[in-house]
Amino acid sequence: MTSQVSSPAEQADGAVVGEQRKPAGTKDVRRLDRVIIRFAGDSGDGMQLTGDRFTSETASFGNDLSTLPNFPAEIRAPAGTLPGVSSFQLHFADHDILTPGDAPNVLVAMNPAALKANVGDLPRGAEIIVNTDEFTKRAMQKVGYETSPLEDGSLDGYSLHPVPLTTLTVEALKDFDLTRKEAERSKNMFALGLLSWMYHRPTEGTERFLRSKFAKKPDIAEANIAAFRAGWNFGETTEDFAVSYEVAPAAQAFPVGTYRNISGNLALSYGLIAASRQADLPLFLGSYPITPASDILHELSKHKNFGVRTFQAEDEIAGIGAALGAAFGGSLAVTTTSGPGVALKSETIGLAVSLELPLLIVDIQRGGPSTGLPTKTEQADLLQAMYGRNGEAPVPVVAPRTPADCFDAALEAARIALTYRTPVFLLSDGYLANGSEPWRVPEPDELPDLQVQFAQGPNHTLEDGSEAFWPYKRDPRTLARPWAVPGTPGLEHRIGGIEKQDGTGNISYDPANHDFMVRTRQAKVDGIDVPDLTVDDQDGARTLVLGWGSTYGPITAAVRRIRKEGGRIAQAHLRHLNPFPRNLDAVLKAYDKVVVPEMNLGQLATLIRAKYLVDARPYNQVNGMPFKAEQLAHALKEAIDD
Repeated sequence: MTSQVSSPAEQADGAVVGEQRKPAGTKDVRRLDRVIIRFAGDSGDGMQLTGDRFTSETASFGNDLSTLPNFPAEIRAPAGTLPGVSSFQLHFADHDILTPGDAPNVLVAMNPAALKANVGDLPRGAEIIVNTDEFTKRAMQKVGYETSPLEDGSLDGYSLHPVPLTTLTVEALKDFDLTRKEAERSKNMFALGLLSWMYHRPTEGTERFLRSKFAKKPDIAEANIAAFRAGWNFGETTEDFAVSYEVAPAAQAFPVGTYRNISGNLALSYGLIAASRQADLPLFLGSYPITPASDILHELSKHKNFGVRTFQAEDEIAGIGAALGAAFGGSLAVTTTSGPGVALKSETIGLAVSLELPLLIVDIQRGGPSTGLPTKTEQADLLQAMYGRNGEAPVPVVAPRTPADCFDAALEAARIALTYRTPVFLLSDGYLANGSEPWRVPEPDELPDLQVQFAQGPNHTLEDGSEAFWPYKRDPRTLARPWAVPGTPGLEHRIGGIEKQDGTGNISYDPANHDFMVRTRQAKVDGIDVPDLTVDDQDGARTLVLGWGSTYGPITAAVRRIRKEGGRIAQAHLRHLNPFPRNLDAVLKAYDKVVVPEMNLGQLATLIRAKYLVDARPYNQVNGMPFKAEQLAHALKEAIDD
């Protein structure tokens, strides 16, 4: 898709009804500028697949979009229970948007648990499509419904569409050689077909996908396609759905280019591959599977043709140990994990600091502590990334702000690691990892040059005039030591965790040398070249909202709302958290108030207050979910008026 750039202000959540038209012989069609849909059901009902397919067709149609998958940690949670509810929320529009939306306009509830878990998020007047076949007495009692919510008037404030999805699906597939249980599994495709009709989504891509997914089981593929078409036809013919809706493509929301829908983990994977190609180095991933980082391992394992090697280790420590060994051997080395894995990797990260080798530590943050909330999002690993090692072991920290931005953040983390010979933290989170949005595929000449020069021979002249290789003789500009690939003649040198003598790399217990090496490693990180922080400012704004990572979307949406209502507020968002941009001190002190929203208990605010002696006011949330734009807008208005 190609389009011209535009940046209309994000409006309040909820679809805005525009022109209504009725072509001859069809139902009414209403034009909306945006819609927020949530699919919800048991974790075995295929809600993530349903949402993903609807998203893919919406992306191909040309809408801007943002998604929020939400699912249990258990592989198969107890059926029909509130903890077992899985949902997928999609916000799509004819203009640029930033978040998955605060409140759904449409809820598809596959059972009573899905209804009860989600109805509290709906605004009055929202549409609810329920699978009436699942509203049995036992199923309702399991989630605390004493009477049927479909009949007791508790849903009178909504537009309720009772649909026997299971029965209709089984009837549509009666000519297939399937058991009833097998046929019932296709009810999510029936629901997808119905919603595709309601919002005029393309269908060809979904049918191609199903034929590809079930290529070895063509009967199953055709059954799912039949259920999908039956759902479409049901919407077209039933009297319960008198109106369908159109959301035009976001023709002016994007710069000209080729776009695709992409999740954060996929974008990060592609960014790592691009970095290895730009550096002309093989990519090595040493990893142990952990939610929500495992998709990166899965994706990179598919790309051996690009020189990617993936190693699934027996534990977190082995994963990073193998990655550090690959870095010593001359690869662009990566290890992926989440917060609990970072704790296990901390000793080897310290070793990488001491060895001064490039290594990317990708932390897809999730709720904690300990196992915590494996499938929910949080930003609570910042202080762990900054200080979670013994001794003085500084590590640069980079954080992407949107799913698509994970691509660029991976390139930036690789640039720093390769240029300065240091491990680098890349802090994403579950919200970015699993969420998706349109991404403009960059042209090759837009990518940075990451080529590195390995040591080739002696670099130091001894007092007797002979030539020698000193593994810790530094580049005067970057303070990076030379990178010598093992096996290069004449470049033999020691590595290990014991302190090294400056220059020679020999083991040293000298106090003065240790002091010098500690301060030099810190100076190397402090001296990393990072761009100045840019500020989206309004004349007269006296309050600055400062964010990092995945809070970008909700913060920006909230700022747009405040400005639309006449409020004045400035916004800045950090990508580099260690070192901070050099102009951050001046930016902070240019405002009377600084508010720092975070999905933790105030970790960035603590760093800001300690380093710059600024009264940064934290606004925190740790419920496993991203901020809502309206919630942030309210908090920021209070800060402005305070």
